[in-house]
Amino acid sequence: MEMDQDFPRTMGQQFGRRSWAEPWKIKMVEPLRIISRAEREAALKAAGYNTFLLRSEDVYIDLLTDSGTNAMSDRQWAALMMGDEAYAGSRSFYRLEATVQQTYGYRHVIPTHQGRGAEHLISRIAIQPGQYVPGNMYFTTTRLHQELAGGIFVDVIIDEAHDPLSQHPFKGNVDLDKLQMLINRVGARQIAYVSLAGTVNMAGGQPVSMANARALRELCDRYGIRIFLDATRLVENAFFIKEREPGYDSRTIAEIVREFCRYTDGAWMSAKKDSLVNIGGWLALNDDQLADEARNLVVVYEGLHTYGGMAGRDMEALAVGIEESLQEDYIRARIGQVRYLGELLLDWNIPIVVPIGGHAIFLDARRFYPHLAQDLFPAQTLAAELYLDSGVRAMERGIASAGRDPKTGQHHYPKLELTRLTIPRRVYTQAHMDVVAEAVKAVYDQREQARGLRMVYEPRYLRFFQARFEPISEQVR
Repeated sequence: MEMDQDFPRTMGQQFGRRSWAEPWKIKMVEPLRIISRAEREAALKAAGYNTFLLRSEDVYIDLLTDSGTNAMSDRQWAALMMGDEAYAGSRSFYRLEATVQQTYGYRHVIPTHQGRGAEHLISRIAIQPGQYVPGNMYFTTTRLHQELAGGIFVDVIIDEAHDPLSQHPFKGNVDLDKLQMLINRVGARQIAYVSLAGTVNMAGGQPVSMANARALRELCDRYGIRIFLDATRLVENAFFIKEREPGYDSRTIAEIVREFCRYTDGAWMSAKKDSLVNIGGWLALNDDQLADEARNLVVVYEGLHTYGGMAGRDMEALAVGIEESLQEDYIRARIGQVRYLGELLLDWNIPIVVPIGGHAIFLDARRFYPHLAQDLFPAQTLAAELYLDSGVRAMERGIASAGRDPKTGQHHYPKLELTRLTIPRRVYTQAHMDVVAEAVKAVYDQREQARGLRMVYEPRYLRFFQARFEPISEQVR
């Protein structure tokens, strides 16, 4: 007997499968409130139509980022009380060091206050001015640190990564032919290292296959080129390898993570993502000399090499978070919640990046607002309109994030113009995802009314964090 379409359906029934539930229960709550439309209009205007400049108290559901916004477990909160706050030789550092070594397999571990601290260190010690840094699509802070060190970033990701409609299962893969062409053109000595990201944020949270990482290692070994990994969301990358790549379905997430890292020479991590903490990061290296240089520089820029800008309590919580991030039930539910939101939007024919990525849903602002030129900041416009409609805070990942060419001063015009709905880990319920989906649909239904924005203030570096905008009036369109 077929179910009446008007009959209430469970989450699983909506998509023809059994329902699943988050592998945790709620012990403490933080109240949310939604302010009126008029109050949201005033707040957005005061913020210069930049969602980064909104006050959190004016936000209903906060999907700005998954960085440091995750909910810690009871074990992590208990670990905070075990923190050794000694300035030098903290036992909490040695606990963290052993956990990183065991999980990721690198020899040396240098703690930093967060991921960009580690990006700064590796850029300073591994790049000579004028060298090239090929990578599988840029990330904002990573590329800036590379450029500030005198490096020249070159995108060597596969072409499918720039196509939001491509269903390639591993859109984060390095195009080995592009990399070979760069080596042939500039010479191996002019390449500082390959910058490899596990799950490519700017492409929509798209993963790298194990086969690609292995082939990249083989190519780089022929020329003596190092590979350094952005391991920020490597656990999510491992989930996609387990799900999509032949031969890995029976391997554990922990085993996949360890193998992936084996094809690289070191890694940096923003622990505020995969590792389920509110602050922290690290740089890990296999080379003794580079590690020695990094330990020396961390004292200058971060703190002593046994705390690196983190409190002992932070390192204790981070060690536990690394362990919890590898749990199969957890990562399955984490990806499942993101997919649930994405499937709702796809059901309504709302344009998003596919396949659905690991940490966020990326709305395709080009297709959302086909009438807006890219220099009218369609992705920034979409984030602003979503907040106005419902108090949901998203973020721009398009022309504003791409910044300017340091030589010409002209805008970078990325092929992808995206608005990111980033899902914090263990924070929101499926009901919150329903609210978000309906908010996106409401904005989509009014898409033809959007006029775009103009930038009226632009800071020198990483402009998307602090830039200010104003609406385009009908008269000047």
